[in-house]
Amino acid sequence: QVQLVESGGGLVQAGGSLRLSCATSGRTFKIYTMAWFRQAPGKEREFVAAVSWTETTDYADSAKGRFTVSRDNTKDTVYLQMTSLKPEDTAVYYCAAPRGPWGTPGKKAASYDYWGQGTQVTVSS
Repeated sequence: QVQLVESGGGLVQAGGSLRLSCATSGRTFKIYTMAWFRQAPGKEREFVAAVSWTETTDYADSAKGRFTVSRDNTKDTVYLQMTSLKPEDTAVYYCAAPRGPWGTPGKKAASYDYWGQGTQVTVSS
């Protein structure tokens, strides 16, 4: 059974930083793309960043230059380092993984089959 567990969220002032972690279990981590999404109240879930099994990264325009996605295949964990946080970054952040290995699922939430429970990030102005 595939499980994704996020941690690291919290309350931070604008301009601050947070590092989110997503620990995975239940299958061979290193052959799957991993992604981060977020969902603010009243809004649709949106893509933030992804790191492929080849460690190629992709970012939403809102995340470029401020967020860094990475993975540690020895720990089966994916990270999202967030800097220069803004109030509009406030959301529940989810990590996600596809069912199939080797591919690059892209930026659509529907392309991902496994989700964590989410971790709240709140940025105060």
